[in-house]
Amino acid sequence: MGRIWVLWSYFILFHSNDFEILSKRRKSCLFLLLLYIFILQIRGLFYALGNAVLHAVHDGADAMASSGLFFKDGKKRIDYILVYKKSSPQVEKRSTFEKNLRAEGLMLEREPAVTNSDIMFVKIHCPWETLCKYAERMNIRMPFRKKCYYTDWRSKTMGRLLKSWLPRNPMKLDKEALPDLEETDCYTAPFSRARIHHFTINNKDSFFSNSTRSRIVHHMLQRTKYEDGKSKMGINRLLNNGTYEAAFPPHEGSHKSRHPIKTHGAQNHRHLLYERWARWGMWYKYQPLDLIRRYFGEKIGLYFAWLGWYTGMLIPAALVGLFVFLYGLFTMDSSQVSKEICEANETIMCPMCERNCTLQKLNESCIYAKVTHLFDNGGTVFFAIFMAIWATVFLEFWKRRRAVLTYDWDLIDWEDEEEELRPQFEAKYSQVERVNPITGKPEPFQPFPDKLSRLMVSVSGIFFMISLVLTAVFAVVVYRLVAMEQFASFKWYFIKKYWQFATSGTGVCINFMIIMSLNVVYEKVAYLLTDLEHPRTESEWENSFALKMFLFQFVNLNSSIFYIAFFLGRFAGRPGKYNKLFNRWRLEECHPSGCLIDLCLQMGVIMVLKQMWNNFMELGYPLLQNWWSRRKMKRGGQLMEHKISLPQWEKDWNLQPMNLHGLMDEYLEMVLQFGFTTIFVAAFPLAPLLALLNNIIEIRLDAYKFVTQWRRPMPARATDIGIWYGILEGIGVLAVITNAFVIAITSDYIPRFVYAYKYGPCTDQGYRQEKCLKGYVNSSLSVFDLSELGMGYSGYCRYRDYRAPPWSSTPYEFTLQFWHVLAARLAFIIVFEHLVFGIKSFIAYLIPDMPKDLCDRMRREKYLVQEMMYEAELEHLQRERKKNGKQYHHEWP
Repeated sequence: MGRIWVLWSYFILFHSNDFEILSKRRKSCLFLLLLYIFILQIRGLFYALGNAVLHAVHDGADAMASSGLFFKDGKKRIDYILVYKKSSPQVEKRSTFEKNLRAEGLMLEREPAVTNSDIMFVKIHCPWETLCKYAERMNIRMPFRKKCYYTDWRSKTMGRLLKSWLPRNPMKLDKEALPDLEETDCYTAPFSRARIHHFTINNKDSFFSNSTRSRIVHHMLQRTKYEDGKSKMGINRLLNNGTYEAAFPPHEGSHKSRHPIKTHGAQNHRHLLYERWARWGMWYKYQPLDLIRRYFGEKIGLYFAWLGWYTGMLIPAALVGLFVFLYGLFTMDSSQVSKEICEANETIMCPMCERNCTLQKLNESCIYAKVTHLFDNGGTVFFAIFMAIWATVFLEFWKRRRAVLTYDWDLIDWEDEEEELRPQFEAKYSQVERVNPITGKPEPFQPFPDKLSRLMVSVSGIFFMISLVLTAVFAVVVYRLVAMEQFASFKWYFIKKYWQFATSGTGVCINFMIIMSLNVVYEKVAYLLTDLEHPRTESEWENSFALKMFLFQFVNLNSSIFYIAFFLGRFAGRPGKYNKLFNRWRLEECHPSGCLIDLCLQMGVIMVLKQMWNNFMELGYPLLQNWWSRRKMKRGGQLMEHKISLPQWEKDWNLQPMNLHGLMDEYLEMVLQFGFTTIFVAAFPLAPLLALLNNIIEIRLDAYKFVTQWRRPMPARATDIGIWYGILEGIGVLAVITNAFVIAITSDYIPRFVYAYKYGPCTDQGYRQEKCLKGYVNSSLSVFDLSELGMGYSGYCRYRDYRAPPWSSTPYEFTLQFWHVLAARLAFIIVFEHLVFGIKSFIAYLIPDMPKDLCDRMRREKYLVQEMMYEAELEHLQRERKKNGKQYHHEWP
């Protein structure tokens, strides 16, 4: 405050009248005196600011040391944690392994657990020299110069003016809330100790980020031997044989703070991720992808980038689907088909089951007809075409987004690195070797006959499991056939009246329980089959396992839906000549208002229940496990009696480990949801809306789980989402085919279309409105003589089909209208598929895989990197010459 008054006095003095009457010499002396005082004031200000910064850094270091992020000396940072039990018999392997780790340059320190006397923690620190050596071996790219971009000043100025006029985007995070991640705005190059002077090293402790340090230590742990022998190496084997209980990098402190982040700032990146990403209040904000990538690695960062992109792309699909649903809702009462069904109080329908079903009037299906119109209306075809195009646009623009991320995260050249062999592959095929054509080194080799035989066994196992799923679906079909007779004779009138709804509802619930039960079996079978194949690398193992899990669960989830969409009611026969299963149970028919209502019910129930179950398993189950762990510690009484604060490594040990298969479960859940959203979207337009609402919750659930409930996973690298992109493309192709068949076969769009153009009152007229469907219901119902049933009935009843009446010359034969409808259905499938596939291919051709400005930036970066490497080397040589007293010139020596 005193400095402000001094500056204010300077201003008053120089603008007063007394200053004007002084001589020039006195003015100059007074000016110099005041300038000296001003410099002293500024110096004091900077001194105070520097002390504050030093105190803050010192306090932060003390906080990190006290929270368990350093060795006991408070200087060596903990890069990795190993956990073992003192009672474990594998003492010799552990001591040999740790001795070899020290020989590789790592520093180790043991510390017993506070809450369990049998648990011992081994803290690992990687010194600077070891970091540099392995960073060079692993070709880790590090920053060496600030990025500079060529931009037109006119477009830059116009962009700033436009941004100043536009309102602030509420979905964006404040820049002040996130740290300045320097490596995201710097040119990078593979690290080299010989050219270490090229890189920007302001602080050796922070030059390598925590995730990079952990990745280097993990690389060393994977390749350190614990016994003599070619395959006796790696932390994974030691974890499998019980030598160690766990191995993980530590979190950067607690995710919570007693002080608000707005006033005191973030304690660490984990705390920042929790406040700006994992909290539920951030549900509408963009994700801090650069910070996620820095903390969890590129592989997890790409997953959240893809999930966020998918969720954002669901917004237009959800809006259009909601519009189609609302269109059906608003036109429900004006629908000619619904009107005719609701007013048909004299039309008697044939019984839909053998013994217990009674004759019903058609107008009793009024509610079903109106609900069917919600999903089966004039917007259905448009929405199916829109979703097929949407899937293509989503995938094409994701490729562009991935290209930008791989450039910003320095992953462009990373895929050229040769992946290490799996230890299991090396152990199995160590006797057979061949020279790797890429590395030029001999390595274990799997002979083709052995690979083919193992692949055939694996494929046979896949088909066996798929047949098991189809058997379960068949069992549900049998249940529906048996249950419909029982519900039709139920004592409760509501169930007896709506026995078809009860049959479908209970069938869906039983099918869902079977689905969830079989999922447990699938994972174990897929694991065994994948291990049987002996994949060469970890990525091959993950891709093979992911493909099996997708096939199993896709068939498991969708087989019952395919049955309802394409088989239910198609082979039931006709009154008086029904087809029966095992000559006992009459096959199920569609409701008088159509089969689409059953398909909507099946999709809606499975989609909602599956998402609820997944959300519980992702967050609820880890929460319960962590709560139980804390409860067991409180039972011990150690923490409550002595008020002991657990170090960070022990807090992490009490958290749940990441899933054994990494991100496979997360990707699988979203890819299956993508299938629900696209494959049968013509029957359920609200699927994108349900998926959008689920994904908004899913992002925060996953974020909360990664930040608070799981141990910190090893920061792995990746350039894309792996095999999942190919699976998504396959789903997009399948979606076009299934939607064409749903519209042509399951819905009544084609029969209504044929009637309006060929048989209705508007035949050969130039307009098509609802009144053109007048008489459609009567035209779509055939007549049957009840006396032929032999159940004491007389008169006639109606049923859904295009057959001749009993009084015609060819009773119950297909009419000409049936063949017209069949031909229109086949023609629609062909036209729809060719049209949509043509549009998809054209759009994919128009959208390049990489943005043009990114291509220009990459080409410019290559040019600038060469120039800067040349300049950096020249400056280094000039400094060396000057140091040695030699003459130097501004030219390449």
